[in-house]
Amino acid sequence: MTPEVLARVMEATWPPARVWRQGAFLCRDGAGGGKRVSAASCAGDWAEADLEALDHDLVVIRPGEAALDQALEARGWRLVDPVVAYAAPVAALTGDLPPLSAFAHWPPLEIARAIWAEGGIGPARVNVMARTAGPRAAILARHEDRPAGAAFVALDGDHAMVHAVEVRESVRRLGIGATLLRAAANWAASEGASHLSLVVTERNTAARALYSRLGMQVVGQYHYRMK
Repeated sequence: MTPEVLARVMEATWPPARVWRQGAFLCRDGAGGGKRVSAASCAGDWAEADLEALDHDLVVIRPGEAALDQALEARGWRLVDPVVAYAAPVAALTGDLPPLSAFAHWPPLEIARAIWAEGGIGPARVNVMARTAGPRAAILARHEDRPAGAAFVALDGDHAMVHAVEVRESVRRLGIGATLLRAAANWAASEGASHLSLVVTERNTAARALYSRLGMQVVGQYHYRMK
């Protein structure tokens, strides 16, 4: 997965409320949906005048943008939230799950919304999910007949991407995350997807270990610069 494809799939499956051009940059209004939908990105050759005119306090830095990164750092913009992208063929992640352990649905059930809210994924981020134009699904996982976790998955072409993975604190380290990913892959396969990807902050070592155990590979990295 190239950086260009990763950026396209992220934008399609976790879309901002509004995008506009300002000089060499694409600016985004995430309407409270978090950094992924609120950061400006470089959309062409930039000059110092573009940085002077940029009316945005968050910029995503992607591979190949070292000069921009250095220029923003020199202006005092601080580095925040390094992110790692993982991907795998859908066929490598699909598999049978115990009955009623997880299921895909749309729109999200209230219990899925409640689980997300417990992890800080509130209504503004659920609104991001609602803005997606392609096939999409909420995934609800259960453990011992109780709701245990939730995730969101959406499709762009033949690429599926998972967002908003949240497992209730009381049932963490019991395999719920793996169940959510397996169920998301099963849904993606039913929609004809060939690959499934996700992004996670570099510091989330527990989630990264899970994705590696499932056979997902690192396919990209990026970070933000904030005023």
